[in-house]
Amino acid sequence: MTQEVEIEFKSMLTKEEYETLLSEYRLADHIKWQANDYFDTATFELKKHGAALRIRETKKGQVLTLKQPHNVGLLETHAVITEEEAENLFKYGIIRDEQMLAALASFDLTGPLEHLGRLETRRAEKETPDGLLVLDESHYLEKRDYEIEFEVTDETAGRIAFERLLAGHDIPLRPAKNKIVRFMEEKMSRSEG
Repeated sequence: MTQEVEIEFKSMLTKEEYETLLSEYRLADHIKWQANDYFDTATFELKKHGAALRIRETKKGQVLTLKQPHNVGLLETHAVITEEEAENLFKYGIIRDEQMLAALASFDLTGPLEHLGRLETRRAEKETPDGLLVLDESHYLEKRDYEIEFEVTDETAGRIAFERLLAGHDIPLRPAKNKIVRFMEEKMSRSEG
C-alpha cells in the first residue's frame, strides 16, 4: 500500500478544446484506456465525508484507491489488488487488504460497500516543467465529457502555471467536479427522471 497527497487543478473542456490540446501537445497517439469502478454504502457514507473509493483498471492491472480530504489537496491511499480481491469487492463488498481496511476504519461505516457503477476514460498525459498535464475524455451513463487536469507538487506555483496554460490556449476556467461527483450527479438525475 502507498499513500500520497494529490494536488491538482482541473477544468472542463469542450470537445474542440480537448482535440486542440491533444494535437498541440502531440498526444493523440499516446491515449491510454482506464476504467474507474466506484463504491460506497447505500447511504453514501464515504461521500458524506468527502471521500471516495474506487478500483481503477488499466491494461497493467487493478488498484484500489481511497481518496479523502487533506489539509492541502487529497490524501490518496492505494493498494494493488488481484482479480479475486476485486471480485470480492464487486460481489460482496469485502476488502481483504489490512492497510486499506485501517484507512477505511476512521469512517465508521455502518453499511456494506456496494458497486455504484463504472466510468471509462481515454487519458493522455505529458510531463511539463510545471507539472503533469492530463487530458481526459470520460464516458459514463451514456454521457461523455472532457477535462484537463494539472497535477503539481506546489499548490501556489501550480495554480499560476495552470492559469497561464489555460490563458495561453484561450480556454476559460470552467470548474470541474471530481469524476465520481459528476458520475453520482448523473446517476441521481437519471433515477429522479
